[in-house]
Parts: sequence; structure tokens; C-alpha cells
Amino acid sequence: MQSDLFSPDHAEVAGMGIQKQGGKMARVSMGGGDLMARAGSMVAYQGDLRFEALGSGGIGNMIRQRLTGEGVPLMKVSGRGDLFLANAASDVHLIDLDGTDGLTINGANVLAFDSSLSYRIARVSGAAGFASNAGLFNCEFTGRGRIAITTEGTPVVLNVDQPTYADPQAAVAWSASLQTGLTSNDTFNIGTLMGRSTGERYTLSFTGRGFVIVQPSELPPGGLVAGTGGGEQAGQGGMGGVLGGLLGGR
Repeated sequence: MQSDLFSPDHAEVAGMGIQKQGGKMARVSMGGGDLMARAGSMVAYQGDLRFEALGSGGIGNMIRQRLTGEGVPLMKVSGRGDLFLANAASDVHLIDLDGTDGLTINGANVLAFDSSLSYRIARVSGAAGFASNAGLFNCEFTGRGRIAITTEGTPVVLNVDQPTYADPQAAVAWSASLQTGLTSNDTFNIGTLMGRSTGERYTLSFTGRGFVIVQPSELPPGGLVAGTGGGEQAGQGGMGGVLGGLLGGR
């Protein structure tokens, strides 16, 4: 049998841990440890792997998820084998944390991360009094390990050396050291100019020193509601919020 599908371009990549498999998939070679991944993101696996649904991860986060509509269920994967992850054919990017700087990520853009990392749900500074279902809760990662994120299209990485602003749904991730807030305009609906899906009258603001990753889309990967799929025993559809804050802190 002959086909360009059998060329080296389509072969499995090498290496342990989280690796990019092409531009829209991640391959994780597991040797007995644990991995945290987005529920429903498994597209294939080989070997002896086990999948455990984590839901919203604790009563506090469960209450917050119900109030904000921003829960994205996680699954814990353990065992030995090769795992392949994807989310609606979105672009995959890898980020390595070295234990010095934290990273804040929109939960809708998290694909998988090493279990060595710590994470918590944090509200955007200055968000009190604004609608709670519009991306104002995000996930802050600290420690040492690798994270796989997804973006809708090729992102831009903005160096924050002056006041910077972004649509809440287009802002994928940013340095945890940045000061964040919300800016609004009472004269006209800024949502008609920035972002077409929410119509909100505010944008995220960033000050300090660091970076912001912005995708060319106002929707989270896969559209308004992140679906679940695959044969793993973790998909619990219907829990993803419009913007998704990653619930499941430890």
C-alpha cells in the first residue's frame, strides 16, 4: 500500500512527556506518572492508560462553577503508553514553566499540563461588579512543568511595556505578575468595536512587565460550548462555560 500518509511527516513524534504532534495535536508519552488533561480531548491512545473524571474539583469550585458558568471539567490520565490529545483542530502550543514566573491562562485554552504544576482559579483584578460569566475567572499556574494550550489561529505575543488591552475572549494567557483590570466606556458599547460575541462594554487591561498571548478569535476553541468526546471515561458534557475558567484546583 502506498500513500503520502505513510511519509515521516505523519509519523509519531519522539520524546517523553508532552510533545507537539503536528500543529493541531499533542502526543504524551507516559511512563507511569499522571497527567491532567481537558475532559473529552483524547483522540487516541496506545498502551495501558486509565482515565479519571475530576469534574469541578471540590465543593468550593463546584459552587463557583454554578455561579459563573465557567467550569471546564478535567480528567486525570495515568499509566504507561502514548496519549494523543486535540480540541476541535485548534492550534497547539507548548509552554514550559521554570518555577520562577507564574502563568495565567483562560481555561478554554488549556489542553493538558504536567501534574507537577499547581493551579488555582483567580478572578481578574477589578472585576467586582461586572458580569461573572464573561471570562473574569482564569487559571493561574505555578511551579515547574509543561502546559499545552490551544489557540484559534496563529496568536500574537504582546510585550507589555505600555498599557495593553485585549478582548476577554481573545486573551489566551499572560504573565501572572501583570496587573489586570477592566476598562469600560459609558458613552458607547465598546463590545461593538472589540469582540462580536459578548457585546460587553469592557476590555481586559494589562500593566507592568510581562507578555500577553492574544488569539485572532473572540471564541474559545470549538465554539461557544466546549464539547466532550472520545472513548475515555471522563466526558461530562454540558459543564463548559462560554469562556471557561479551569476548575479543579488542588
